[in-house]
Amino acid sequence: MKKNATSPAWLRAALDYLPQWLDLQLERYRQPGCSVAIARGGETVAELALGVSDMRTHKRLTPRHRLRIASHSKTFTAAGVLLLREQGQVGLDDPIGRYVDGLHKDLARARIGELLSHSAGVTRDGPDAGQFLDRRPYLSRAELLADLRAKPPLEAGVQLKYSNHGYGLLGLMMEQVTGTDYATWMQRHVIAAAGLEETASDMPHLPRRAPLAVGHSSEFPFGQRLIVPGDNPCDAMAPAAGFVSTASDVARFFSQLAPDSPHSILSPASRREMAQRRWRDPCNLFESHYGLGTMLSAPGPREWMGHTGSLQGFLSRTARYPALDLTVTVLTNAQDGLSTEWVEGIASILFAFQQHGAPGKREAAWAGRWWSLWGASDLVPMGKVVCQVAPAMFVPFNAATTELAVTGRDTGVVQKASAYASPGQPVRRVRDASGTPTELWVGGTQLLPKDAMLAEATRRYRKARNAPR
Repeated sequence: MKKNATSPAWLRAALDYLPQWLDLQLERYRQPGCSVAIARGGETVAELALGVSDMRTHKRLTPRHRLRIASHSKTFTAAGVLLLREQGQVGLDDPIGRYVDGLHKDLARARIGELLSHSAGVTRDGPDAGQFLDRRPYLSRAELLADLRAKPPLEAGVQLKYSNHGYGLLGLMMEQVTGTDYATWMQRHVIAAAGLEETASDMPHLPRRAPLAVGHSSEFPFGQRLIVPGDNPCDAMAPAAGFVSTASDVARFFSQLAPDSPHSILSPASRREMAQRRWRDPCNLFESHYGLGTMLSAPGPREWMGHTGSLQGFLSRTARYPALDLTVTVLTNAQDGLSTEWVEGIASILFAFQQHGAPGKREAAWAGRWWSLWGASDLVPMGKVVCQVAPAMFVPFNAATTELAVTGRDTGVVQKASAYASPGQPVRRVRDASGTPTELWVGGTQLLPKDAMLAEATRRYRKARNAPR
């Protein structure tokens, strides 16, 4: 992992553990690859890539590989619209019909701000969403306008109603206002202005030599992962879904949207507007809001602002956590990529280390991975405790995380744990003649190195399988 050496000690310690956790996640859930970046103040503080860019060639995925970031494109488009507003060229209360002709009369009355916040009542994907299933090319400008001549499904200003067509319409508006095509204007005034060198608004604008990761289907129900090329242009839908980028560029861009970021293409006022919770999804079990081109969580100590993205063969997510002053981006090249789960897991790691701090010298000596029949168990030192976590969990650190207090070189006690675990019981390590730890006992449970656990379990169950009946 590439890390910024000037980061605080707790963050450097968290970043030391992060690749270990992700590596097991990738293997456990049989994922092709993932690219991860963490940014602060508009600058990358860490980036890494794991797995492969193409399962056919097994070529290693690198942080420089571009991946489709899908609906992250909406945040870029929203930033472009707000920049036009700052320049006095449009107003968020302006009706979209003032700039784009040929719309249904009800849609023509919808305001630009309503389109940005998905409250204009626009059809999500038109009468044929086959473009998002690789059954047809993405819509041309003429095809998009033809769809927008139909009466919108809902009135504007009634509820949150996500719409790719709505963002495609914003792209048409931007072309009319600027007098140039969407891609050219965005490249000059948003992408380049933000200092992003690995981002393009759609596939045709990606440099030929830029490395591109291919997409993959889910493994189920095909019995294997199919290659999803992911190189198709999004055409008129590029403002909603076309962007191609690296995790580092995406994390830096979203980090720049923080109101106190030292560098941004937008004023602090516009950035605060993007982060306002305008509409809530009434059907989401978890409180979920939408701003102007941004997704937001419920308010709270771990609140976040960001976006998700899904395009055939790719899943991605970005979240900026104000309490950490960190932005986390995870890009994956699989239809069942665990981008959302991994962002949440990374956040749990960061918050845990922020709370406890970097480990002391005595605690640091306990770091390691141990195994039982139930899977892997990581000892993660931080501050004055050693946390015991299951790295196969999507959120490894939570309120029920077991904490061990070190009492000696190879002894400790479970000082915090679920009532169903082993609170108050002793912890010990057993070493071989060379001084290498070979056993870990937590309460009455013995854990072993991976090879020893595999050998023990294989002997036991092979014998049981061959026993006479």
